[in-house]
Amino acid sequence: MSDELRVSPIETREVPGKRRFAMVVDTRRCIGCMACQVACKAEYDTPLGVNRTWVPYKVVGKYPNVKKQFLPRLCNHCDDPPCVRNCPVGATYKHEDGGFVLQRYERCIGCRSCMAACPYNARFMLPSHRTYTPITNVVDKCTFCFHRVTQNLVPACVQTCIGRSRVFGDLNDPTSEVSYLVAKNATQVLRPEEGTKPHVFYIGADRNQTEFGRDAYRKPDVMELQRDAFKRHFNI
Repeated sequence: MSDELRVSPIETREVPGKRRFAMVVDTRRCIGCMACQVACKAEYDTPLGVNRTWVPYKVVGKYPNVKKQFLPRLCNHCDDPPCVRNCPVGATYKHEDGGFVLQRYERCIGCRSCMAACPYNARFMLPSHRTYTPITNVVDKCTFCFHRVTQNLVPACVQTCIGRSRVFGDLNDPTSEVSYLVAKNATQVLRPEEGTKPHVFYIGADRNQTEFGRDAYRKPDVMELQRDAFKRHFNI
């Protein structure tokens, strides 16, 4: 059986009685305002130089007909997540109801195996000193705002998206908006060849034509100075 067809025992796809949360990102509606990134920073007090979600862009076209093409990024909460398989202490796990890929901070030993396993570069190391929280020296990532979703709220980035580019909901619910969007539109996922079965679906992102998707995996050059200063300050 090929990797694409392999079914992991922790997958939630079409499992009766289980929710399967996913996000649809309509890149045609993204205006690059970065409100999602700011809202996420405010929600989690994410340190300087790292982000749970970010919005890289590429200028496409030929002068004078050029435009910015945005590709919002975050943890893909894969149905078959390699970060879970590679965590030696079970700190990273998949929540049975909803398919959230979450982190047990008290178990994390900071070995960064999950960071190496993630094909989306969606994980980062928290510094050893933080002002408002004791959570330090562990790996962190997007949680799909698990604490908000369990209170029947949408993730902070979805709440603040003024263009309604981001839509969140239960894919196993045929009446949800995400189910409708995935059923009615041609969608793409990032790096399908990895066989991770991501739960972030993009509308209007044709990475095979623009190679923008590949570029998006690279660290944004504009943040390299911030990252270097951040690492020097916290001795990472």
